[in-house]
Amino acid sequence: MPETLYIDGRWVSAAAGGTREIRCPADGSLVAVVDEADETDTVRAIAAARAAFDRGEWAGTPMPERGALLLRVAAALRERKEEFAEAESRDTGKRIVESRIDMDDIAACFEYYGRLAGNDAGRIVDAGSADVLSRVVYEPVGVCALITPWNYPLLQAAWKIAPALAAGNSIVLKPAELTPHTAILMMRVLEDAGLPRGVANLVLGAGAAAGGPLSTHEDVDMVSFTGGLVTGRVIAANAAATVKKVALELGGKNPNVIFADADFDAAVDNALNAAFVHSGQVCSAGARLIVEASIAERFVDELVRRAEGIRLGGPFDDAAETGPLISAEHRDKVTAYVDKGVAEGARVRCGGRWGEGELADGYYYLPTVLDQVSRGMSVVRDEAFGPVVTVETFETEDEAVETANDTIYGLAGAVWSQDAGRVQRVAGRLRHGTIWINDYHPYLPQAEWGGFKQSGFGRELGPTGLAEYQEAKHIYQNLRPAVTGWFEKR
Repeated sequence: MPETLYIDGRWVSAAAGGTREIRCPADGSLVAVVDEADETDTVRAIAAARAAFDRGEWAGTPMPERGALLLRVAAALRERKEEFAEAESRDTGKRIVESRIDMDDIAACFEYYGRLAGNDAGRIVDAGSADVLSRVVYEPVGVCALITPWNYPLLQAAWKIAPALAAGNSIVLKPAELTPHTAILMMRVLEDAGLPRGVANLVLGAGAAAGGPLSTHEDVDMVSFTGGLVTGRVIAANAAATVKKVALELGGKNPNVIFADADFDAAVDNALNAAFVHSGQVCSAGARLIVEASIAERFVDELVRRAEGIRLGGPFDDAAETGPLISAEHRDKVTAYVDKGVAEGARVRCGGRWGEGELADGYYYLPTVLDQVSRGMSVVRDEAFGPVVTVETFETEDEAVETANDTIYGLAGAVWSQDAGRVQRVAGRLRHGTIWINDYHPYLPQAEWGGFKQSGFGRELGPTGLAEYQEAKHIYQNLRPAVTGWFEKR
């Protein structure tokens, strides 16, 4: 048996003996066989996390000491960067250069929360009386269930693990079933760093079986989920029964607004990055290109020309610029998405087909540009989560903003113009959680990340990302207790 579940400080096999083959989506090669947990295993992990939290060893550790452990984790990640990057690339098919960048970002996340921990000891509240001491302190939520996606397996996990542990919580991590290996490595790093037994637990497996108890079990105090809208709605509904704290980072249908006075070459180049990095499997991908009509034809022609030249390949192909989709099932979903758009009237300017030849063994879908789209079309409304970008046009600033905001989502967006006043006006009017001006995709661990509307609620990263995993407690002390006389003494 693989023994790839980490429960109560021990590596164990799934109780029912379930296993899963992990295969590289670039060529279908076998990566490894791991355990496939079911509800029994997850309940065991929850019990371990509950017991660890109630013992108080980690929650009672001074916050600066918890921060020091996170700094040791950051150092270990930097030392083992290549090992982690290779594991992530084999699971996801992502180019190794991208995985290396991810590992740098992950280490930076742990370092940020390691340094932030202990910097806030609460606050004194002026009660208006010298006889009262009133203060607000911040305490851990308790047992936190962390459910993470397959596109950025360890990055999305780190955004949750680091603040949750900094705050003093115990955790149960369930990564996507297709991409488990960096989560396994992370548990080993936490163990080596000295995290007490039971504070961090890992279950692997499909959401319906392994993930179910994480949003329903009464011993889970909070569930943090990154993933699709449909699953997010289910988790929120499940959590409501026991009134858990919930944080959701869901999908996006992100607008990339290009005004005619934008730096043309930079805007085209970044439109490619926005749409096609990691084959569009990015929640913040710029999948809606909204271009001022006067330059639209020229802009799209150049975008198509550049997109047709993008080199696809496996994770260790030095010439590759982007990689495969995560699975055959997901490729089928992207294919159906494009086909439906075409049936509704969209035009395929490039792409719209699978990889061939040396790419035939992997789950490749060519970078795809769709124009002649209009509001209400499924390709404009729904998230593709693949290498597909749609093109819309506008005449005025108001129309650009209205078009960009015409979505149920609100995760991220961008605006391109050399008019400093215009970009600030548009950024202020866009209803999205992150706005890039003359750029696309960068983020900072010290700046909050999250969405408006049906892109979810709660924030990751920044000081607010730590606060998500804390409860505020008001402690009011009367320094001169006395009889109130409210009720007559009889």
